[in-house]
Amino acid sequence: MSYRYMRIVLFFDLPSITYADQKEYNKFHKFLIKNGYIMMQESVYTKLALNNSVVLSEKEKLKKNKPPKGLVQILVITEKQFARMEYVVGNKKSDVEDTESRLIVL
Repeated sequence: MSYRYMRIVLFFDLPSITYADQKEYNKFHKFLIKNGYIMMQESVYTKLALNNSVVLSEKEKLKKNKPPKGLVQILVITEKQFARMEYVVGNKKSDVEDTESRLIVL
């Protein structure tokens, strides 16, 4: 069986001035963590997807749970492209194992 691993990269910029804004930010952040997204940087999260149908499903989930205000962007790339990312300053975080070796196919 052949799989084409994809990587969902999610960028967001949400307002957090009022208490209601902060509540929406926390709700969206908890949704991302609960659904397996891993933080790369502040407001940049990634998730490994098995194939394009999983990506489409994740996009639908994100649209259903989007915050009412702010900016949320999705970029989908192949795992091979993601692996070629260059670090200009700093190093890759090694405290979280975020590779396809952790992926279990049922």
